[in-house]
Amino acid sequence: MGGLGVISDVPKTMVYKLARYINKRSKVIPEEIIKKAPSAELKPNQILYYYIEEGYSQEKIVTLNFDPETVKWVIRVVNRNEYKRRQSAPGLKVTTKAFGIGRRMPIAAKYQS
Repeated sequence: MGGLGVISDVPKTMVYKLARYINKRSKVIPEEIIKKAPSAELKPNQILYYYIEEGYSQEKIVTLNFDPETVKWVIRVVNRNEYKRRQSAPGLKVTTKAFGIGRRMPIAAKYQS
């Protein structure tokens, strides 16, 4: 397990950037992994970016010309999986919007977006 680290709050877009950086020195990470296109809702400047990084509401994200049903689904999935982040082992805070104490939503109150 040596070499594995905890990246609990690092978004996939940053992981891809890190992988490219690592591969500049030595091709450690297979290119097919780095070149795999993210799903629509995970592309940079997409729904997760606006919801998590910018703190936009569902309504505000829809005004940015996103499909209302897709926005609703993405936000529901994020909120529904909040409990997993509470149960996971503590991780290092790397970004300003860590999925940790500062990001957690009140699941006891059955948070709804």
